[in-house]
Amino acid sequence: MKFCNSYSYRGRRGLFQAWAILNCQWLLARLWLKSHNIILYFYAKMSNLRQILKGMKLWQKETNVNKRIENFTVGKDRELDSYLAEFDVLGSMAHTKMLESINLIPADELPILHKELLAIYKDIKAGNFEIEDGVEDVHSQVELILTRRLGDIGKKIHSGRSRNDQVLVDLKLFIRQRIHDTVLATEKLFNLFISLSEKHKESLIPGYTHLQIAMPSSFGLWFGAYAESLVDDLIILQAAYKVSNKNPLGSGAGYGSSFPLNRTMTTELLGFETLNQNVVYAQMGRGKIELAVSNALASIAATLSRMSMDVCLYISQNFAFISFPDELTTGSSIMPHKKNPDVFELIRAKCNKLRALPVEINNILSNLPSGYHRDMQIIKESFIPAFDTLLDCIEIAEYMFENISIKQNIVTDEKYKYIFSVERVNELVLQGVPFRDAYKKVGEEIADGSFVPNYNIHHTHEGSIGNLRNAEIKQEMQKVLESFNFKHKDQQIRILLES
Repeated sequence: MKFCNSYSYRGRRGLFQAWAILNCQWLLARLWLKSHNIILYFYAKMSNLRQILKGMKLWQKETNVNKRIENFTVGKDRELDSYLAEFDVLGSMAHTKMLESINLIPADELPILHKELLAIYKDIKAGNFEIEDGVEDVHSQVELILTRRLGDIGKKIHSGRSRNDQVLVDLKLFIRQRIHDTVLATEKLFNLFISLSEKHKESLIPGYTHLQIAMPSSFGLWFGAYAESLVDDLIILQAAYKVSNKNPLGSGAGYGSSFPLNRTMTTELLGFETLNQNVVYAQMGRGKIELAVSNALASIAATLSRMSMDVCLYISQNFAFISFPDELTTGSSIMPHKKNPDVFELIRAKCNKLRALPVEINNILSNLPSGYHRDMQIIKESFIPAFDTLLDCIEIAEYMFENISIKQNIVTDEKYKYIFSVERVNELVLQGVPFRDAYKKVGEEIADGSFVPNYNIHHTHEGSIGNLRNAEIKQEMQKVLESFNFKHKDQQIRILLES
């Protein structure tokens, strides 16, 4: 009995020890596995972090793109996308608000996202934003910054959209603002032309057809004509603005999304007039919008180019109708007498180049089917800088015309006397002579050298030398300016930034 009790005790102790050893080994194994999982977890996180820090492409998976292919396909996107940066942030602010409304972003995360988006927006406005090497475009850079600062929260902003509708909304917001800038600059030049027209309405100049002297004109008519031309140019630009002022956001890659996106909400948040109703057409609008806008810009450019050609003629010694201060002209390296109108020659060339832009865009689009194609990326290279080119031309033209001098008594020169021949014909008609007989008689006077011009002309009908209709032209311009309704988009963007 004693033996058995002793054996039983030792047996139980041995079993306990064996159980303890096994239990310890099991615990150690669990701890090892857990620590291994933690290591794997952190390794995965660090790998993800490295990818974030490297700036992975939004579409990149596991395969690295060949460097030559990347350089060729990215092209000038990094440089050109800097123009779109602030608008990309605005689009993301509106999109994330909408995502929160459909529960794809938690309500407590939206203020965090918007705080950082606003910080990026302010950096852009302050000139402290750049697209890093290795980052493909502005969309990737903004998401990269958010993810660095906010972690997983920053990764949520791309839900329900594609780079296709993202770049489209960026472009449309950019176009909308640049049209606004162009309208403001054009309005200033228009007002200057009207002012000069009124100031010099009594100063006569020869009118020309076929570059031959034709009939009396005036500086009042000349400046007023280009003012009215700018009115029509802005009517064309206003049509392009209406086409551009439609929200494509939510169209994704061109086929929508299974998420219950609220496209009307983002339309209101971004101050668009309406939305592109059909998601396929929203993507078909890429290129078409740039074509419409470039045609409108080309119309303004045509006005400036034509007036620049007039200036180059009128400033030459053979005409000598106008002049500019010496410091606004350029000289020659060999001819001491030269005062060249280089500014207007460059305006003419730059504007003629702008007039070729619609042809270039049309050729890129000419054989494309529906849907997105990378061809459209190339349009940005010529289209985006076009606004700066046109604005430079408008602003320098305004500066030059503020300093123009007008020669007086031009038409009293003997070589211009025949511009008054029609006045003589009309004088005879008013005396009862049939027009054809009066025309023949004045022709005979010119042929035999007996023609004497009458410099006292009297034109009264609408739009003539004596009735310029500048007030009516100003009224037409005011109607066009009001039709843009820029206040609405400015107000909505301000609310979006402050909310």
